[in-house]
Amino acid sequence: MEGGPVDDTDDMGDIVADFLVESYENLDQLDQDLVALETDPSSRDLLSGIFRTVHTIKGTAGFLGLGHLEHLAHTGESLLAELRDGERAMDRVTADALLLLVDRLRGMLASIERGRGDGIDAADALAAIEAIRSSGAIPPPEKRPAPGDTAPPPVAGHRAGAADEAGEDSTHSIAESSVRVDVGLLDSLMREVGELVLVRNQIDRLSRDDADPEVQRAVQRLNLIAGELQEGVMRTRMQPIEHVWSAMPRLIRDLSRTLDREVGLVMEGGDTELDRGLLEAVKDPLTHLVRNAVDHGIEPPGDRAAAGKPRKGTVTLRAFHAGGQVVVEISDDGRGIDPDAVGRAAVARGLRTEGQVRSMGTSELFGLLFEPGFSTAEKVTNISGRGVGMDVVRSKVEGIGGSVDVESVIGAGTTWRMRIPLTLAIMPALTVECGGEVFAIAQVNLLELVAIRSGEEGPRIEWVGDAPVFRLRGSLLPLVPLADVLGLDPGEGDLVIAVMQVDDERFGLMVDRVLNTEEIVVKALSSRVKQLGLFSGATVLGDGTVALILDLQAVARQALGTDTGDLVRTRSPQTAPPEAAETRLERLLVVGAAGGRRVGVPLEVVTRLERLPADSVERVGSREVLQYRGALVPLVRLDDVLGTGSAGDADDLPVVVVATGRGGSLALAVDQILDVVDHDPSERSEVRDTALVASTVIDGQVTELLDLPALIRSAEPVQAFDLERMGA
Repeated sequence: MEGGPVDDTDDMGDIVADFLVESYENLDQLDQDLVALETDPSSRDLLSGIFRTVHTIKGTAGFLGLGHLEHLAHTGESLLAELRDGERAMDRVTADALLLLVDRLRGMLASIERGRGDGIDAADALAAIEAIRSSGAIPPPEKRPAPGDTAPPPVAGHRAGAADEAGEDSTHSIAESSVRVDVGLLDSLMREVGELVLVRNQIDRLSRDDADPEVQRAVQRLNLIAGELQEGVMRTRMQPIEHVWSAMPRLIRDLSRTLDREVGLVMEGGDTELDRGLLEAVKDPLTHLVRNAVDHGIEPPGDRAAAGKPRKGTVTLRAFHAGGQVVVEISDDGRGIDPDAVGRAAVARGLRTEGQVRSMGTSELFGLLFEPGFSTAEKVTNISGRGVGMDVVRSKVEGIGGSVDVESVIGAGTTWRMRIPLTLAIMPALTVECGGEVFAIAQVNLLELVAIRSGEEGPRIEWVGDAPVFRLRGSLLPLVPLADVLGLDPGEGDLVIAVMQVDDERFGLMVDRVLNTEEIVVKALSSRVKQLGLFSGATVLGDGTVALILDLQAVARQALGTDTGDLVRTRSPQTAPPEAAETRLERLLVVGAAGGRRVGVPLEVVTRLERLPADSVERVGSREVLQYRGALVPLVRLDDVLGTGSAGDADDLPVVVVATGRGGSLALAVDQILDVVDHDPSERSEVRDTALVASTVIDGQVTELLDLPALIRSAEPVQAFDLERMGA
């Protein structure tokens, strides 16, 4: 692209824009230094500084492919080198030539900024410098420009208007539209804006009862100004995450040589912006996760070749916005993490007992990786093995209101995922009341609010065992009673369900009352409160009261950490879950099939109800299977079992997951999940039909009962496989 056009300022790459700003500042300083050097020709400091500045411009111009600019700077650098080395003395003629060089460099920068490339005529400056180097005399130009004039003189062969091009009004240049500000000043401004937001909230609350229209207009104006000021100050603190990533190529190169690995680095989404304070906070966790990916993840080249992989492994850094947060992923295509090995290491290090490990799922086992003192390394090296690192990663990320988790497939690789808030300073929040206390919830996680009126017909809270759920537009929503999580006494009467989206999980947070929505200033918590693990910060509300900010990831983790079913026994709000029947009633899950047929499944064998994408169904031989929680689960379609034919294509697939009795599972695809009922087994009639054992009447409708042992036996050939054995 030598001498070629560069995109206009609006579309200019960040690198070019930064180069222009820095170069304009350097040229302004060069003007001063050259004049000072002419007065004090013996100053080594001035000469060295001038030489370094021109050398920097030359090097960056070469990197950006700006050939004319690079050649001009190189010519000036050669003359400065002679001055620096004492081969030539500084005089007025030399100063004139160097000042002319500065003018032509500035003209080229202005041309680049306007998208016209660096190809303006600088022959006079080149000739002046070469004449001094060869004879010490400067030839008179056709038109001698005054210092500071960015327009080159007209010369033969130079196209008309080129001088105007470089010398157009530059008062709106990129250098004059930006300014360098001390970081401490930005932090101070951010704190003052935070206090302004608090005062704004207080004035807004106090003015609600004032009917004076002048007061209301003044408050609205204050809201507008405070909001714009807050947005502007926060924007000045945002920086692209590539500033942190810049050290990763060198880190991976050095680790690869030390560990004798072949590792390539891919970086995606480096322009994703974060608050500068958060960038500093995630630098160490990011570095540790990259080191971990190379050390524990990527195999030696020989092992990769033996496994049919390329000898060179790949570490991928990816950043993107999702749900009001920045997600940073560190992925490798290495050996993956064996959850069984994690469990054995936890037992060996005394972190868990064998019984505890046997009862843990894959995600819980991976969670042990973040325990202090945990390591799967067989020996201690200068890189890993001391059991220090992942616990620090989690504590630092959670300390800024984020979260970190891990996904891994044996033989395919591992992905560490950090979720980080955009900023720690100010955020919109919903304030709620529960048990007489006020709490704040980040509004970015709120989907909607649902009111449940006590004693009225309408939406009801329902139960599966002891787990409350709510039917929301045909979907089953697990509920989290905030009073139970925090150990508070719930209020009586009406309640509100705040439908929250946290990561990929959706749940309803049950609170007594919703108070208000307002922008809050986040304050750090003391270490004692932070140890509770359920709060990410605190804030001062408009009425002067202090409210804790809920850490929704932690609340969801604590309340929904164990598997629960997702259906239903209707009850009124604020009543206890149904007690187990003292009669010999059997609880059935009633599901629907094509043609309006209803089928009952014993609830005691149902472990989970899911709604999965229809395209998640795969095949093993002639059988349909699902990848479910780290294993292949055979899929049986109820319509096929009953011979009713399909009810039609749908995007979602309602699935009932049942236990097979041997530690495995079976997925039963149905058309609808209808209800959970108590049924008297004595009222059923025997049926001799494929996969059916009986029929009964429930709520006035015929309901057939499945022969589950027969279904499980039919799925046995698939049940023996899992993802690890298949090499997935």
